[in-house]
Amino acid sequence: MITVRRAGPLDARPMANLLNEIIAEGGTTALTTPVSPQDLRDWMQSDTNVSAWHIAEDEAGDVLGFQLIKPEAYLPDEAVDIATFAKVGRVKMGIGSKLFEKTKEAARQLGYRWINANIRADNSGGLAYYQSRGFEDYAMKRGVILDSGEAVDKVLKRYDL
Repeated sequence: MITVRRAGPLDARPMANLLNEIIAEGGTTALTTPVSPQDLRDWMQSDTNVSAWHIAEDEAGDVLGFQLIKPEAYLPDEAVDIATFAKVGRVKMGIGSKLFEKTKEAARQLGYRWINANIRADNSGGLAYYQSRGFEDYAMKRGVILDSGEAVDKVLKRYDL
């Protein structure tokens, strides 16, 4: 059974471990360098009144994934950006579905009107995930340079609340 709850500072270490596994595998996130638990705590605390972080756990309390929404400078005030991370080898288990239910609720409570997903064009799993949630393509960013120097295209998808 998967449970979803708000993430907090004490969740930063297992979340960083999960995210670093994804970064090491490569190809599904724009992040290219490992993150520390303090990085995640800082990110969580920087936007507390305009963002929301949720974590999915199994019965033993092991982190299966997490999802966050936060504003981005390139988006209008009515929109918020989303990021989803699922444990390597544990995708397609309903983790993302359960997280998104809580995230949609939080976005509405925070007053947002739509959610933006900014996905690497070569991330077929991420594209399929957001499409299956009802996100629709609305723009493309070409040649986005990642911290590693790699250039990737990005697909922008929109979910109206």
